[in-house]
Amino acid sequence: MELAPHLYRLGNDIVACYLIDTPDGITLVDAGLPGHWNDLQRELGSLGKSADDIRGLILTHGDSDHIGFAERLRSEHGVPVYVHAADAVRARTGQKPKTATGPMRLAPTLRFFGYSLGKNGLRTRYVSEVTEIHDGDVLDLPGKPVIVSLPGHSPGSVAVHVPLADAVFVGDALTTRHVLTGRTGPQPAPFTDDPVEALASLDRIADLKASWVLPGHGAPWRISPAQVGEIIRKS
Repeated sequence: MELAPHLYRLGNDIVACYLIDTPDGITLVDAGLPGHWNDLQRELGSLGKSADDIRGLILTHGDSDHIGFAERLRSEHGVPVYVHAADAVRARTGQKPKTATGPMRLAPTLRFFGYSLGKNGLRTRYVSEVTEIHDGDVLDLPGKPVIVSLPGHSPGSVAVHVPLADAVFVGDALTTRHVLTGRTGPQPAPFTDDPVEALASLDRIADLKASWVLPGHGAPWRISPAQVGEIIRKS
């Protein structure tokens, strides 16, 4: 789905990942669930492109619902997969601490897990090889994405700022649709390692210039990053 020039979303409000299309090729942010591979192929076809036009995939963090087709893209098409050094083991092995789930409602929770199953969420392939990135890196990829560390949801959670797309991709640093309660609107995300640190980290995107703040779960959010921290804290 096209959001704006150069900017496309794959998936839906339950699980989403993103495509940035430029004359120099394509950059992906996150890889959703394994079944989003078919969504990717459809979007590429609509653009007259193929997986061979993808220059890199950036993971906002290493959780299974963000690395879905990453290993397939890497192994079959040679696309490098970038992840913060602090989440490299998570992306390669799935190792992560147990976290409190917090509030839940039956119907939204079943919808989340049902959607995940339908997108082959039980068949996650972890990423055999990753390229480690760090806070402040400007990657040599289409759109010149800038990496901003947002530790809290996981130690290596990052925001990806792409000025060309007028967007900041925040992964699970926040959500606009809580997958376990169904509540919509900007709010802290569930399954967060350190909720206090996650809220504090949102201040790190405040100076970024963008019109879109794009989470991995929930509707795209049209807002200045400068307003995000205050709104989430009031949620």
